[in-house]
Amino acid sequence: MASNVEQNPENHTKLHSPRRESTSENAVLDGNSPADAVSIDALPDIVDVVMAMGRQAERALEPEAAIASDGNPSPTLPSVDVMPAGGLVGQLGDLAERARGYVEAASSANTRRAYGADWKHFSDWARRQGFATMPPDPETVGLYITALASGAGGGDKKSVSTIERRLSSLAWNYAQRGAEKLDRKHRAIATVMAGIRNAHARPPRQKEAILPEDLMAMLETLERGTLRGLRDRAMLLLGFTGALRRSEIVGLDCGRDQTEDGRGWIEIFPGKGILVTLRGKTGWREVEIGRGSADITCPVVALETWLSLARIGHGPLFRRITGEGKKVGTERLNDQEVARLVKRTALAAGVRGDLTEAERTRLFAGHSLRAGLASSAEVEERYVQKQLGHASAEMTRKYQRRRDRFRINLTKASGL
Repeated sequence: MASNVEQNPENHTKLHSPRRESTSENAVLDGNSPADAVSIDALPDIVDVVMAMGRQAERALEPEAAIASDGNPSPTLPSVDVMPAGGLVGQLGDLAERARGYVEAASSANTRRAYGADWKHFSDWARRQGFATMPPDPETVGLYITALASGAGGGDKKSVSTIERRLSSLAWNYAQRGAEKLDRKHRAIATVMAGIRNAHARPPRQKEAILPEDLMAMLETLERGTLRGLRDRAMLLLGFTGALRRSEIVGLDCGRDQTEDGRGWIEIFPGKGILVTLRGKTGWREVEIGRGSADITCPVVALETWLSLARIGHGPLFRRITGEGKKVGTERLNDQEVARLVKRTALAAGVRGDLTEAERTRLFAGHSLRAGLASSAEVEERYVQKQLGHASAEMTRKYQRRRDRFRINLTKASGL
């Protein structure tokens, strides 16, 4: 990569181009086009930045005559031992790799994938309309969110939450490209967005909570005599009792500092429970999972059984099963597997059987486990808030699907 950067400086992205490049009478929002026709500005590579710094450093060390402020050549610099260019590049290359790792650690893989897809969607739309993506233009972005909200060009109308996420994504992408800041307070964006909220805002659709009786029915659909059944059982019970996100469930290791992609680890205390240390959306936190009242529903028993029979003592906690269900692999499960597991077992157990299968499929996801614990744990709210890792009680209340909303009656308290 270093040689490519050195030999092809013209390949660097140009940040300034005409705002309107061409006109298109038949431009649409979601049309199909050949892949080679798509023009997407790639994120600036950290290696490019470091290499540029290296070239500047090398030029500064060269014993060339410079022109002094009075117009006369300055004296030749004395001969010094200069580090060979290859050594300097080698050191910078190592720093570049480390910097790239820190850049990736700044956000989750899911976030980066979503932001990348959002930028591609915006870039494709701008190209079809004949607009340049750089530099950031509030009026162009205002037209883009108008197209999203109205379904212009035959596309689906996007929800307010989706549009707001797209705006955040565009701001992030522009910042990563070193462009000037996208002014979201500009009237072309802020006023249009206010109108979209007033016209299209709807109450949020929350995922259905998996309650204890639902979970027990779901567990009964799993085969106890198979490795896959034991693994899925442990995942459901650990996710429910720990109120864990799906990425937190599959990101766990058997111990601390065992894998590079791990996001936490477990410690089993015999006779007491499991201490889960994990890095979530709000930073590092500890989650305590106690033993159940019966072995059949105890998350500790389920996890110990899975680890014992799967012969796992190091590395990822939950892994893929191969060889017709008889062999445990080394690869960590994808977090999508948790959502699929919840949907599959909820349907098999007949949870919310009063609804159609399509409606039930949309209702259940990985968050159903977190909402289930928040809705069913009969303890003080602050303990539930701590378990979920929320910064505010208000956020925790959004997860409590069947809490007593009328426990505090202001009507009677006022004397009526």
